[in-house]
Amino acid sequence: MSRTPIHPEGAAKPLAPYTPAIEANGFVFLSGQIALKGSSGELAMGSIAEETTQVMENIGLLLRAAGLGYEHLVKVTIFLSDMAHYGAVNEVYGSYFTSVPPAREARPRTDSRWRRTPALAELRRMREISGIAAR
Repeated sequence: MSRTPIHPEGAAKPLAPYTPAIEANGFVFLSGQIALKGSSGELAMGSIAEETTQVMENIGLLLRAAGLGYEHLVKVTIFLSDMAHYGAVNEVYGSYFTSVPPAREARPRTDSRWRRTPALAELRRMREISGIAAR
């Protein structure tokens, strides 16, 4: 099986040992994206809507680097720090799809490390969105 890594120019550098996206067998697998600004590598810590917009723009950058668009997404997973943010995230997320949106699940982030580690305190609001796109 051939795997092609996707590292778009202008994207924020990964914070851990992973590839932002990998193409294999006609599918593009997108690693979970958070609200990192590609130009500075800083977190977009504005409103929930602003953070979600940054995440979706990061996903768009990966898709474009693979020669695809949002319409090629077939499956998306949204992790929320709090399900109370669902409505605001859903409003922004939905604006990126003009026709048939991908299959999707939304779930709360359950990793207790995010709740108990002081160093991660500012990330507690963050959500992560991952996806699979098809050619």
